[in-house]
Amino acid sequence: MFHPPHPETYRDQLRAFLREDWGTQDWTTASVPDRPMTAKVVAKEDLVLAGLPVAVEVLRITCPNLNADLARHDGQRVSAQTEVMRLRGSSHGILLAERVVLNLLQRLSGTATLTRKFVDAVEGTGARILDTRKTTPGLKLLEKYAVRCGGAVNHRLTLGDGVLLKENHLAAAGGVRAAVEAARRVAPNLVKIEVEVETLGQLKACLDLPDVDGVLLDHMSLDQMREAVALRDRSGRRLFLEASGNITLERARAVAETGVDFLSVGALTHSAPAVDLSLRMD
Repeated sequence: MFHPPHPETYRDQLRAFLREDWGTQDWTTASVPDRPMTAKVVAKEDLVLAGLPVAVEVLRITCPNLNADLARHDGQRVSAQTEVMRLRGSSHGILLAERVVLNLLQRLSGTATLTRKFVDAVEGTGARILDTRKTTPGLKLLEKYAVRCGGAVNHRLTLGDGVLLKENHLAAAGGVRAAVEAARRVAPNLVKIEVEVETLGQLKACLDLPDVDGVLLDHMSLDQMREAVALRDRSGRRLFLEASGNITLERARAVAETGVDFLSVGALTHSAPAVDLSLRMD
């Protein structure tokens, strides 16, 4: 079982999503009787679930007396035509939440489904899949939760979770050494420092700096990544290596087999296609 963020951390966002969907008035729902009804949510294709507890939170905003029975759980693979949730409550409450419920389920499950494909692609190599901060504003907590449901690992949630010195930071600081030394002076001692490099020369500079905990290998070829791993191993340093840039599903296993520790994939959250689920009243 996967534990989503506490509802208090995103409930206001759900209310905002509902207000955005309703506009001034849902005339359609107002035109039909409000009575107790049952409904079910069904997967229309093979997918990995994410967001079921979030969907229930949306429904409980519009239908406080909702009874929700989760037939499946987040992180589970399900096949097409599988019933994943059964609901009983006010017909108006269910109708008012329906579109937001499905939009969130389809998007989050889409992220979990794509993530699982990457995780499966590198299985057995020892490398792990990471997400990035390329998330949808307002959905970061939930999208990163969906990544975990797909079996991958979260990178930084916020800028305060670690130091990642990218090319613009290095340029502003005047080089790798200056940037790392400045970061170590500013950041708390337990905060890790990672440096993005584009050349093996920059990697060698990082290996000479004891304050560097990890290196991000940006847009390197497979041969360069293999050499980077060899350089790290020969140095005796225990810093981690993260491959980033052009990490497609087709290329993921070859990248993992170079010996890097992590593959960071922005597509998990910025390009995952939504999957298809439907809500039907009985």
